[in-house]
Parts: sequence; C-alpha cells; structure tokens
Amino acid sequence: MTQAPDLAADFAQAMARLAPPARLGLAVSGGSDSMALMALAAAWKGAQLHVATVDHGLRREAAQEAQMVAQAAQRLGLPHNVLHWQGWDRRGNLQDAARNARRALLADWAQREGLGAIALGHTRDDQAETVLMRLARGSGVDGLAAMAAYQQADGLVWLRPLLEVSRAQLRDWLRAHGLSWADDPSNDDPGFDRIKARQIRAALAPLGTSDTRLTETALRMAEARAVLEDAADEAEARLRSDTYGDIVFDAEGLDALREDTRNRVVARALCEIAAQPYRPRLKPLRAALQAPRATLHGCLITRKSGTLRITREAKAVEDLRAPIGAVWDNRWQITPPADASDTDSLSVAALGPDGLQACPDRSRWLLPRSSLLASPAIWQGAQLVAAPLAGVGAEWRLHLRQSDTSTPSDPYCD
Repeated sequence: MTQAPDLAADFAQAMARLAPPARLGLAVSGGSDSMALMALAAAWKGAQLHVATVDHGLRREAAQEAQMVAQAAQRLGLPHNVLHWQGWDRRGNLQDAARNARRALLADWAQREGLGAIALGHTRDDQAETVLMRLARGSGVDGLAAMAAYQQADGLVWLRPLLEVSRAQLRDWLRAHGLSWADDPSNDDPGFDRIKARQIRAALAPLGTSDTRLTETALRMAEARAVLEDAADEAEARLRSDTYGDIVFDAEGLDALREDTRNRVVARALCEIAAQPYRPRLKPLRAALQAPRATLHGCLITRKSGTLRITREAKAVEDLRAPIGAVWDNRWQITPPADASDTDSLSVAALGPDGLQACPDRSRWLLPRSSLLASPAIWQGAQLVAAPLAGVGAEWRLHLRQSDTSTPSDPYCD
C-alpha cells in the first residue's frame, strides 16, 4: 500500500526552499487548492500571514464564497480582505481578463499591506494543464517551462508551494481534517481552454502522458530556459546602451546572435519600455527585426547608422496624462524645480508634434525626433511648460523608474 504523503511536512519543505518574507500574502478563492494552501500555511507558522479573496462579481455565489473564506481565516486567526473587480467590459477573453485583474488587485493589496510575496494555490494539475495548453499554442521552451514556483512580477514575488502536489491529494487532506471548500461551476465549462485541457488529461494517460510526465517536461524546459536566459544576459551586457529612456543596440552585433538570443534580448527591451509583462508573439517580432522601421508592443523600432533603437511609440501615449509627482506611462516621474508654484494646474503628457514645435533648438535635443514625440513633458492645459529631453526647462528633473518586466516570464509563441 502506498503511504499517504505528509502534506504538512512537504509544505514546510517547499516553503523552506522558497524562503518567503516575514509578511506573506495568501490568495484564497475558496476552492479546494487555495483553502488547503491557507490551512497548510497556518499550520506551518513560518511567516505573518494575510489572506485576500478576489470577488470578480461574475457569479452571485462569489460573495458567499468570499464570506466562507473570511470565516475560515478568522478561525485560523488570520486577517482577511475581499478585493472587488468591476472592470470587465464583457469583451475579449474573460479568463485572461479575470486573471490579469486578479493579479493587479492582489499586487495593489500586497503593496498596501507591506507584503513582500503572495503565495498561490496552483497544483501539479494546473501545471500539467498549462503545459498542454501551451503545446496547443505552439509554444517553445519558455512556454513549456509553464509555471515557476518562484516568480518576480508586478513589483513583488509570487510563490507556488503546491506545484508538486495533486488536487486529489489536497482534497483528501481537507476531508481528513474536516475542512470544506467551494466548487466553481465554471471549472466544468468546456468553453474554456483550461477546462478542455483538464478533460483531455485522462484520455492521454494511456500514452504515458501523465501529470507527472508533463510536470517533468516543465522542469526540464525551465532548466533549458535558464541557459537561454544566461546567453541573453551576456549578449545584452555587450550590445545594449540606455539613453534617456530609449534602449539602443549595436545592430551588427545583434544580427550576429543566434535567433533565439536576439529575440529574447529585443523582447526584453520592448517589455521594459512598454511596461508590459507579456512578450510579443514571435512572428511579428521576427518581421519587426527585419524592417528598417516598425511598431510593435507599443514601441517604435528603428535601424539607422549601425544601431537598432527601441523607443516608446508616440501613438501609444498620446492620450496619457498624469499629475505632477505621479508616475506617467508606468516609467517616468517628474520633480518640479524648488521655486515652482501652482503645480496642481500642471500635468504630464507626451511632448507630441505640437510640443516639439515649441522646442526649435535641435542642438539641445537629447533624443531623435521620433523618440521625443513620446517623451514626457509638462503642460498647463495646451501650453507647454517644460520638455527636459528636448532642451526646454532643464530645471525639471526626470526620473526613470526601473521596470521588473525586463525578463518577462510569460512565453511568446506563434
């Protein structure tokens, strides 16, 4: 007879490997995976825990499930918050929109609570399903590496301590401890790709395509990805220079790289400038690298004078405005001069063609025209006040925030 796993001991070992911070968030939806995560974490006692449940507002039962989690957290002595999502316009991919909103809400919550990491309840089942879905999409090494146990994104660390545990094991453990959970009916809706992958797993088992084999594939692909990322790190250090928010590469050196390395290096730069966590798809990326001028991922890519320059696309920021002191375009923050007054009437927006006309001294331009069009400027209504990168108002200080998306964890594929 196979001995039942000691999930509490396995969880403690997983957390020891992941080395979480002293204040740790738990994302708990009310399903079996996340309810087990909360109970195991409470028994582990290795950090000060805080629990959050995201109510997407898409099902009437969601509020009741959030209340169930709140009550369970209270019994365990853990503080709990409900985070509400009200942003879906009922267009596009619902699961993608919900996932992105969930991550954003949790990241904001973690920042408010001073949490350095959030633990998620993804299991071996989720890992296997992710590999199958990415196989279907034609993913390469990055995609097949699937989910990582430790990931940095959105300004914090995301932990998945249950990736080596099956959903069935967690449910058995919950039953043995008299703990309950809620079942989301959308988990049986074959209209969603993940549910299709979940249903096909059993049919693939006779071929040897078990959850264990799929997760082993993910681990091997993760090891291969690390080697490829190291090659991209080395190439980036040799070929990249940063210029007032633009990223410039030695074009000849870039072209001499292996295609995978070249794609990684450029994809990182695109994600960094656009502050996007997802890489562009491979086909348009390849096409952009072959063209003298191309727009991709909210960026402008130009080849000229032996360089490949990546800057923000002017059209992507033409409608963005922010008050003085706030972060503009997820990258720029502006500090006014000490003698500035009435900054409440000012705003930060792209310089654009109208603003550039008010900066006629090209000898003072720090960037090419195409880059300056998308650069931050200070406006009072329609009147340009300052454009430091175009040589007007140098006493206004620009601060470029470091992005945590320069090594995107999500795959690009055809």
